[in-house]
Amino acid sequence: MNQVLIIDDEEKLRSLLAKIISLEGFEVAQAADCKSGLKKMEQTEIDVVLCDVKLPDGNGVEMSKTIKEKYPSTEIILLTAYGNIPDGVQAIKNGAFDYITKGDDNNKIIPLLKRAIEKVSLAKRVQQLEKQLGNKYSFNSIIGKSKAITAAIDVATKVSATNATVLLTGETGTGKEVFAQAIHNNSNRKQQTFIAVNCSAFSKELLENELFGHKAGAFTGAVKDSKGIFEEANGGTVFLDEIGEMPMELQAKLLRVLETGEFLKVGDSKSTKIDVRIIAATNRDLQKEITLNNFREDLYYRIAVFTIALPSLKERVSDIEELANFFAVHFAAKINKKSIQISKPYLEALQLHNWKGNIRELKNVIERSVILSDGDELLPGSLPNEFQQYVKTEGKTLSAFDLASAEKIHIQKVLNYTNGNKTETARLLNIGLTTLYRKMEEYKLK
Repeated sequence: MNQVLIIDDEEKLRSLLAKIISLEGFEVAQAADCKSGLKKMEQTEIDVVLCDVKLPDGNGVEMSKTIKEKYPSTEIILLTAYGNIPDGVQAIKNGAFDYITKGDDNNKIIPLLKRAIEKVSLAKRVQQLEKQLGNKYSFNSIIGKSKAITAAIDVATKVSATNATVLLTGETGTGKEVFAQAIHNNSNRKQQTFIAVNCSAFSKELLENELFGHKAGAFTGAVKDSKGIFEEANGGTVFLDEIGEMPMELQAKLLRVLETGEFLKVGDSKSTKIDVRIIAATNRDLQKEITLNNFREDLYYRIAVFTIALPSLKERVSDIEELANFFAVHFAAKINKKSIQISKPYLEALQLHNWKGNIRELKNVIERSVILSDGDELLPGSLPNEFQQYVKTEGKTLSAFDLASAEKIHIQKVLNYTNGNKTETARLLNIGLTTLYRKMEEYKLK
């Protein structure tokens, strides 16, 4: 319930106003002067303050400034017996929501109060979203306690406080963008823009335009000036994913950005100056690419000021259980399923897998299993075919080449394909419906 504080030394007026406001569904607190009003605010979270301008121990206009400095989300409506323009102007400058005259504007108080509450509610929602966003992209959001991942987090935390260029290396799917976002959010640039771009997703011409922008008339269709990512992110951070895929011609332009903080837009003759931190990432061996003349050596030493190698999932098997549980809860919530558990055989199969796609692959496998599972536990049957070789049954490892195993997996795959339609499954398998039901019972398929 929204909290309103009335500060007025006229007790009868204060009590009447409190009664009217409480009938509108608000919680109301009262104070007779500035000192007791501020004390009430220390004890209770107040959304809106209705404050008289003239108080025994102070002035409401001046008090507005004090309240907004200490409680920026709280809105203040000033009430005065004798309104004057200079006071009203100063009140608004001090952060007051509005300034109204007692008696003449009594009919305005409730609608005004509701508008102030709406503003407070919006501010609180924004704060909550910012907090969630900050938590999502903080180092605390990176899951895992293995030595390999904690070492990487420790190094990234230290470098985030600087403006040093960072190169993140590691296999595909190891969480390089998550680390880049966390470094940005833990830096003094966190209030500024973070923009990520995948260098392998564009042709040379499109990537150049994406990064640096263009001047009007630079090419057919360029009817007006356009900002590129570097200009849009001025003051913030640009994350260049898959930098090893960047064409050599653009590598020279990027080198100039790193060396001078300047670049030329496509079709421009005048440099644009920017202040941008660059975080790059690659799954390639850039030093090998240098020997193959695919990557500039001078650029490498510019972006590799601080290199952080992110471990593969194979190097942090002990984190698989925590990661899997996190994804299971996340995806269950997305499709309105009850909290879901991971069975021991399911986890053992996960821990034996090679994980060439790393965390991204694990995330996809868990999402698939959550969708396929009917109960509140993830069982090995919901795993993709390539995992079945790791599934243990009655103390024995089920071979992927075992005929019964292959048949079970194939039937499950067709059932998944038909969304559980038994008639269609039997037709696709070219077997009778009664045979399908018998095999489903034999293999404990649903």
